[in-house]
Order: sequence, then structure tokens, then C-alpha cells
Amino acid sequence: MMDKRSLLATAIIFCNAFAQNINVGRLLRFSCSQLVIERTDPLVNPGLNPSPHTHQIVGGNSFNVMMDPQRMDPSTASTCTSCTYSEDFSNYWTASLYFKSPENGTYKMVPQQTNFYGIDGEGQPKGGGMTIYYMTPFRSRTQKTTAFPPGFRMITGNPELRKRGLNPGICHRCNGDAGPTAIAPCDLSDTAEFPPRPCPGGIRASVTFPSCWDGKNLDSPDHASHVAYSPDGLVLAGASCPASHPIRIPQLMYEINWDTRQFNDAEYFKGGRQPFVYSFGDGSGYGQHGDYIFGWKAGALQRGMDAVLGEDCVNDVCSALKNQSSFEGAKCTKQTQVPGEDVGRGGQWLTALPGDVQVTYK
Repeated sequence: MMDKRSLLATAIIFCNAFAQNINVGRLLRFSCSQLVIERTDPLVNPGLNPSPHTHQIVGGNSFNVMMDPQRMDPSTASTCTSCTYSEDFSNYWTASLYFKSPENGTYKMVPQQTNFYGIDGEGQPKGGGMTIYYMTPFRSRTQKTTAFPPGFRMITGNPELRKRGLNPGICHRCNGDAGPTAIAPCDLSDTAEFPPRPCPGGIRASVTFPSCWDGKNLDSPDHASHVAYSPDGLVLAGASCPASHPIRIPQLMYEINWDTRQFNDAEYFKGGRQPFVYSFGDGSGYGQHGDYIFGWKAGALQRGMDAVLGEDCVNDVCSALKNQSSFEGAKCTKQTQVPGEDVGRGGQWLTALPGDVQVTYK
């Protein structure tokens, strides 16, 4: 049984989380630890092993190089998930980040740090990973959303970009001395490109997906045309959707906190330079992107999105959903599907980016 001090601490954590939910909107916010880091991409390069560049993947352990929606459903094929909502076997992935040494041109994978403390007070995610958001409309918090159907998948961002694009939801924040921050993403504090200066608390990357769906297609040839951003032009979207994409879906967002502190030598940032590159050869940061394959158990996500409109569903604890601790989630990992390849996960120096990807800046 919990003593009075523990009960008080739990109450404070819950109240703070609930207040945060009210302040930023009605949403699910939870952590997913790393499942695997490897060169696979079943959306852009299905069946290709290895794919051109390295990704970090979180979620259900049925992730594979094909992920054919006609042949498998992650919610039934997976035996565990690295996410704290234990009914979520979706897969979420983004590019890995590397430091490129200005001295000799070698590369070192940038580690990650916690950017979310859950309702249990524990730092999450364990061992790197992402914080995942499923958001209802902002400034219209009683508005219902329609959960993604089985087989749904999408991509946001463009890895070919090396200058500012039209996507308002791809951004980077230079965290200050206090470390990771919970301030809303992609505001005036953020930049689409990598920060041009050393960041005392690391770099937070945000990837925000469209909030509107055409209601017909589970995917599209470019994995993006079946969804659209709200016409209100805001990163955190309201309830409006264009006539071509009339269904308001949960707005999905990833947060990744890169621990860049060991690379904060001011010499690396002189003359307008910065030393970080994404695994697909982007030295600017503009090409950041994210991939998603839906894999919640039948009806679970809709239950959760309905429940956040009430008073007993806050961030990573929701009466309508089953959950597990971040420690349990971190136990869900899988072996790489590219055996023998060194992507630098252990912190070792590499002579080239995995796949011998060349770095470009413009």
C-alpha cells in the first residue's frame, strides 16, 4: 500500500499531467522505446534489404522489410510493442542522426535523451526512441476525430529538401540549459533547419503529420496524397479540413530528443557551419521526415480518442486503454534484418554513413 508521501507525489504528477492536457489540447501522449535501428523502409522501399539509409524504428515487433497490408496486420502479427500503450502495435520511424567530424570526416551516431516523464514519474523512453502524440483539434476540444482504419499508412516530410519547404510541421529546437522542453512545437523558437549554434540541452526534432484524410484510400503512390494538412495553416491543427480530404483524423506527431552535448565545441559551428547530418545525407535538416503504419488493436485507438474528450484519459494513462510501463516497453526489441552491418549504434566511429550515403547541403 502507498504511504501518504507516495500518494501525494502521485496526485501531483496526475494533476500536472492533466493540467498539461488541458493547456495543449486533448491528446494521447506516450513513449515508444527503440525497437531496432537498421537500413529498412517497407513504405518507400518494400522488399529492398538493405534500403538506402538508416532508420530508427519503434512500435510492434512484426516490423519487416515488406509490411504488405494484404498479407499481415501488425496488431495480430506482433507479439510485443515498445510503446507504453500495450494495444498499439503500429510502427513509427524516422532517420537516424550523425555527427560528422570536421577534423577527419568520420561519423558518430548521436545518442538520444529522455524528453517525456510519464504519469508514473519515470523518464521515458528508455534506450532512445520517440514520444508519440495523437491529437484532437486544437481550439475545438469537443470535436470528435475518426481513428485510422486497419491498413492505413502515410509519410510526411521530403528527404530531398535542402531548403525551406511548405511543410510547417518539420522543425528543430535548440534546447537551453534546462534540457528538453515541453513548449509547443514549431513556434518561433524553432527552425526547419538544424540549429546553427551549440545547444546546451540537445536538439529536439518534431515531425507533425497531416490531420485530414480523403476517407477512401488507405495509402497513395507517394504515401502522402491521401492525407492533407488543415487549411488553417497552423502546425497544431483545428477542426477544419479541405473538401478533398473531409475526414478529421487524429493529428500524429513524433518528438525525438538528440543528445548533442558532447559535440558542442564552438569551433564546429564557426562560419555558418553545423556538424550534424541525417542518415539520408542531409546536412541541412530541411529533409527530416517520418513514416507511419497503423497497428492498433481493433477499436482501441477510437476508444482512446473518444476518451480524451472526457476527464479520465490523460497523456499516457487512459481508462479506455491498456498500458505497460516504459521498462516493459523497452524489453520489446528485435534483431536487425541487415545482419553484419555496423550502423554505429554502439557509439563507434564510422568512415562513411551506412550505405555510403553522400552528404549534401544545398
